[in-house]
Amino acid sequence: MYTLVTVADVVQIHPSQFNKSSSRAIEDFINAKYADKVIHKVGLCVGFHSLISSSEGLIGHGTGIVNVKVEFKLVVFRPFKGEIIQGTIVHSNIAGIFISMDFFEDIVVPPQLLFPGTTWDKDPESGQEIFIWRTDGNEFFFDRTEKCLLRVEMEEWNDLSPQMKRPNDYDSEVRDKYGLRVTPYRVLASMMHSGLGPTLWWAEEEGQAERYVTSDEIQMDGS
Repeated sequence: MYTLVTVADVVQIHPSQFNKSSSRAIEDFINAKYADKVIHKVGLCVGFHSLISSSEGLIGHGTGIVNVKVEFKLVVFRPFKGEIIQGTIVHSNIAGIFISMDFFEDIVVPPQLLFPGTTWDKDPESGQEIFIWRTDGNEFFFDRTEKCLLRVEMEEWNDLSPQMKRPNDYDSEVRDKYGLRVTPYRVLASMMHSGLGPTLWWAEEEGQAERYVTSDEIQMDGS
């Protein structure tokens, strides 16, 4: 789910930052520039991890800004294909179910990646249209705010860097096939295997509140 990537860049330290240690000023600059940003075909940057190397600072003429060439590692969110992750249903429409992990919300489960027998239908209680899985005479609802386990299937990338834009391309009003604003990085996932979907389903089936362990917890336990 999380990986380390090596990046080379030029850090600019403004005179107002001279009261900080050089390492702190470099880290703050990197976090401000990269944290919560998507690097194309790399992933969502979470934050600075470690500094590998840095050059002597060069002072810009007339500005007082110190330029430092650095090489560093970033923590990046990019779940791999087949990984099981946990999120919350935030909304759905006929194009799919949209999942949030709090810090990352561009996760979609298309209808074809839901359990066979799942249809877009009206909830008899709320009257709202949602996805309903019908099997063996039972109905299971993909309700909003339900916590779910899902399997990563593929990624979608859109290069939104300034040099790749065209007139009227990627405008904030432009919508994609899911009815959403075009984003630089999206994860497509499935809920079509036993144990996946709203965690409440499987807890009720076993008659107890079962604890579900996601892949990042397994990695932490094994570290």
